Amino acid sequence: MAPLAFNPLCNWLRFRHLVLIDTLARQQNMHATAQQMNISQPAVSKMLREVEKLLGFELFQRLPRSMPPTDLGEQVARYAAIALNDARQFVEQINHLHAGGHGVVRVGTIFAATAVALPAAIVAVKQQWPLLNIQVQENTSALLLERLENKELDLVIARFTLDRHRELFDFRPLAPEPLSLVVGSQHPLCEVASLPLATLSDWPWVVYPPGTPVRARTERAFAEAGIAFPGNVVETVSSRTTLQLLMTAPMIAMLADAMVEPEVQAGRLRRLGLPFPLVLDDYGVITRRGEAPSWAAQALIGALGARA
Repeated sequence: MAPLAFNPLCNWLRFRHLVLIDTLARQQNMHATAQQMNISQPAVSKMLREVEKLLGFELFQRLPRSMPPTDLGEQVARYAAIALNDARQFVEQINHLHAGGHGVVRVGTIFAATAVALPAAIVAVKQQWPLLNIQVQENTSALLLERLENKELDLVIARFTLDRHRELFDFRPLAPEPLSLVVGSQHPLCEVASLPLATLSDWPWVVYPPGTPVRARTERAFAEAGIAFPGNVVETVSSRTTLQLLMTAPMIAMLADAMVEPEVQAGRLRRLGLPFPLVLDDYGVITRRGEAPSWAAQALIGALGARA
């Protein structure tokens, strides 16, 4: 197979082809792809053959009921999605600026930052640029970093979850995140003067899913205390679901101090004073390595650093 040449590829490949690759990779069905692109199925088939001829290899397998990407096709589809996300951001920025705005910045954040650092930084930035459109998504570090890699976000306030992230992204630490063991104010443990640490795993728990930093820290705390991880658990990243479960059922959770402090002050939650080592690694601002953030993203990063 001859190697790809950059200039001929740029001269021939169009955004229409990228849309085809991205849509077919998600649908894995030619008929559904044709419907979504609003063209005929023969036109989809012709475009795909043309792209594969240009690249010199098949992008999709031809199976009886589906068309999953080949190994090389998965890589091409990933870069097609990144290029399209970049183009969407360009169009969104231009439209917003043309309408008299100050542009758009897309921020992904874990809960710890939304509780304290991010709102204060947004207020500071909006005072200077009131027409800047700031879009905020809250989720787990792993999902936010995936979206950052795919150019669906401009910056992320989170933690690294995989070693490869340290090669892909730059990290500016902001703050540590203390954790607390909490229960609802009606939990039977609120009436217990001295709770044996070994009995913690006998109670039902609300925990973060595997692969999240908080879950890893929770598991490590149990291991360091020499007790078994609880078997009766509910796994969720939803702060609303977690708080509701704690306030309506005899459950325990390990949560960020910033998340539980308002509920403790309001009398809805109680902290358990147990000797667990409860500090997470610092969270911070994460950006794509080798790519300078936009002026709007830099303004927000500066405001975050000033308030860390």
